[in-house]
Amino acid sequence: MDSSPTFARPGLHMTKPAPFIDRFGLWTAEQTRQARALKARIAKHKLKLIRLVWSDTHGHARTKEVTIPAFLSALSSGYNINVATTTLDASGARTFASFTPGGGMGLEEMTGSPNLTIVPDPSTFRVLPWAPGIGWVICDEYFNTGIPFHFSPRQLLKKQLARLKQQKYGLTVGLEVEWYLLRIADDRLAPDNIGQIGIKGKPTRVTAVEPGYSYHSESNFDIMQPVLTALCEHFEAIDLPLRSIENEWGPGQVECTFAPKDALTTADNLILFRSATRQITRRMGYLASFMARPAIPGFCASGWHLHQSLCDASGKKNLFTPNGKDASLGDPLSGIGMQYLAGVLAHAQAATPFTTPTVNGYRRYKPNSLAPDRATWAYDHRGVMARVLGAPYDPATRIENRIGEPSANPYLYIAAQIVSGLDGIVHKSEPGPQELNPYNSEFPLLPKTLPDALAALEGSALFREQFGETFIHYFLAFKRTELGRFEKWKAEHGVAGHPADEPTEWEQNEYFDYF
Repeated sequence: MDSSPTFARPGLHMTKPAPFIDRFGLWTAEQTRQARALKARIAKHKLKLIRLVWSDTHGHARTKEVTIPAFLSALSSGYNINVATTTLDASGARTFASFTPGGGMGLEEMTGSPNLTIVPDPSTFRVLPWAPGIGWVICDEYFNTGIPFHFSPRQLLKKQLARLKQQKYGLTVGLEVEWYLLRIADDRLAPDNIGQIGIKGKPTRVTAVEPGYSYHSESNFDIMQPVLTALCEHFEAIDLPLRSIENEWGPGQVECTFAPKDALTTADNLILFRSATRQITRRMGYLASFMARPAIPGFCASGWHLHQSLCDASGKKNLFTPNGKDASLGDPLSGIGMQYLAGVLAHAQAATPFTTPTVNGYRRYKPNSLAPDRATWAYDHRGVMARVLGAPYDPATRIENRIGEPSANPYLYIAAQIVSGLDGIVHKSEPGPQELNPYNSEFPLLPKTLPDALAALEGSALFREQFGETFIHYFLAFKRTELGRFEKWKAEHGVAGHPADEPTEWEQNEYFDYF
């Protein structure tokens, strides 16, 4: 449908088209109700500006900040943005020839870097306590025809959740995310901190905030307490369901866990959590980094463990819990849970670019490192990829996938789990026996590098079918552009192969400040 303006001609009665959201039926009745309530909320908190936020391919939050009248208009008509943010790699370089026919993608609708229309999801609206007068809301991207944008990670997850709903399933997800808190040593932007298109500047200079390597030390934790307390207070104010916060192994390494929620809410919360953490700590003179393995001597790797379980359509019954006959079999998961687990294992290699999308993230996959290196499972074992937790009749029974890095795009990470798990259910697959010696097993190795992971994804008929050929082509182009820049840097600096031990300067420049 053409959404361009209509103009009356003499003698003709023209009907004004319905606003964008109503015209294409983009909201549920509940979202419409929530939108109506926002005007009073904005007035109550004396908001001046609203950040319209969407996720790029990398899981990085992009935003346009608009006035209150513009936001209220967006609640009926959406808001126009340049499609360019979806064609830029992490260095700001264009991945596609946007100004050629088909936009370098063979897609007529991408020619010329056109506008998209972003539509706020009123259920995600927040008032930011650390930024007085500022509201925040996540948006979905659409073409002006009302068609969901091909390359929107959030739209991709919603599509997979719709598949689950057709089977009368839902997905409950809990977050367990590690990151680094560091003190900023020099907040000035020197010339070498300023990058160019395709070339990142040097990252912010930082120092450690505590000595590290005293796991769960109360004394070390207390050094960070003022900053972490501020985070907790702000998380509560914006309704992030924080369960725990603790120090991990590395100096200033922190782990946050969040109560389980439905999959879309959890993905949205992860976007907000990373943005909020970086913004709040920066205002206090600190830097939060979600880079998997910072190129700082003595720093170990951070991971993101994704807890997941299928539920019934009501969201109240955990379908992974062994009950009745399932409980008597002695398996730690129900029959459907074991099938889902089998799918996650079977497609682990192809899904890895979505769980571990950076060059740097593959430095986690080492034997005996609390990170997996093979597609294995076991009950309550931290060396496997898929750690099963729970017990017969335990409503908290779940799979903990330990493969992810903290900078992963949450929409793509979770969507990849659904694709894999549902395939296991469709084919009634079996995961095989537990592996209690995972680092010495004969199970399939996970990809050792990003190129290996991309090759696995490219060869996956399942992901081509479920994510679509168009998206897979797009995603592979993005990541191979990133790899091309890495290879160029290695050639310029005489670095051979893919050094396995310490992260390179390129990785630190590329990821440390970005995530």
